[in-house]
Amino acid sequence: MENKKEKIRKWGFWFLLGLSLIVILKCLDNFMAVTDVIGNFLNIIAPFFVGIFIAYILYMPCRKFEILFRRSKAKFLKRRARTFSIITVYLVIVAIIVVLFSFILPVVWDSIVDFVSNIQSYYETAIDRYNNLPQDSILKSQQVNDFIDSIRHIDIREYFNFDRVMEYISGAISAVTGIVNVFVAVIVSIYVLAERGKILTFVKRFAEAIFKERTYKNIDKYYKHSNEIFFKFIASQFLDAVVVGILVTIAMSIMGIKYAPLLGFFIGLFNMIPFVGAIIAVGVSAIITLITGGLSQAIWMLIVTIILQQIDANIINPKIVGKSLKISPILVLFAVTIGGAYFGILGMFLAVPVIAIIKILIEDFVDYRLAIKKNEKILEK
Repeated sequence: MENKKEKIRKWGFWFLLGLSLIVILKCLDNFMAVTDVIGNFLNIIAPFFVGIFIAYILYMPCRKFEILFRRSKAKFLKRRARTFSIITVYLVIVAIIVVLFSFILPVVWDSIVDFVSNIQSYYETAIDRYNNLPQDSILKSQQVNDFIDSIRHIDIREYFNFDRVMEYISGAISAVTGIVNVFVAVIVSIYVLAERGKILTFVKRFAEAIFKERTYKNIDKYYKHSNEIFFKFIASQFLDAVVVGILVTIAMSIMGIKYAPLLGFFIGLFNMIPFVGAIIAVGVSAIITLITGGLSQAIWMLIVTIILQQIDANIINPKIVGKSLKISPILVLFAVTIGGAYFGILGMFLAVPVIAIIKILIEDFVDYRLAIKKNEKILEK
């Protein structure tokens, strides 16, 4: 009887293996068709993933507002604390969007349009200033001359004219978003936020049913750690970027630097990327100021911006971020470099919280292995 069962198992194994190979070969023969089907499916469900991501980002502010409403003396607010917390968060988001599109973005957009319209004249002015430099100037090296010659006959307006910029923007918007997809994503995020308790309970019960107790406890532990790190990092970096952007814009406006709102917005945005972002933003801003305002204004801009960056790094940022991410600067620089190389700007931004989580995992693993070795030595004695 047992031999018969063993034979059935073997035949079943070989049958499934052969069937799997046939399926794989058929998929390879129709690789493009399979990828098209998978791609279409991912495009269809993309709004759901976006909605889940939005709900994840808004989870912490919703939770804070829900706690406030539950502490309210009004029973009506207490009973519907979650509903009012979601409504409040989305009203705040709508208010921020209205402020951005009414006051901030129009000013930044006007600066972009003006800069793009005059970029050819700025380029020609920069070339004239370079030609008027003394022959023994350090800037008139052979490498710089070769670079100038290579771009001398390029019509900058061909690549940065207003119509081309509008094509870039409209193409990016149409490729990434659609009215229906955005609407679906928002609806999904609202439902996820409203039902987050049930969803989390189900996920926890599912994980507890599948994994061993120790594995489940570790998953729960690292899930909480990861959430805390991501929320603190994203919120603190965004707030810090807003503060730096405002300070730089005010300082540049006082100094009479052209395109101050655009440069302040640019520096604040890139300040969200640790170390590298600030260097890139300040460097590009210095070049633009050098072209539009001359050498002295560019030097003063650099001095003031570096002072503000130091104030942010030593006073403002530590107050906002606190000690939530205890990571070595070398490790941060390494993470940002790797993240940028493989995943671009988003990778550079998310590299820090990811490396913080990896650091926690490695430290816990090392502590666990050292504890085992210590126990083994005690037993040997």
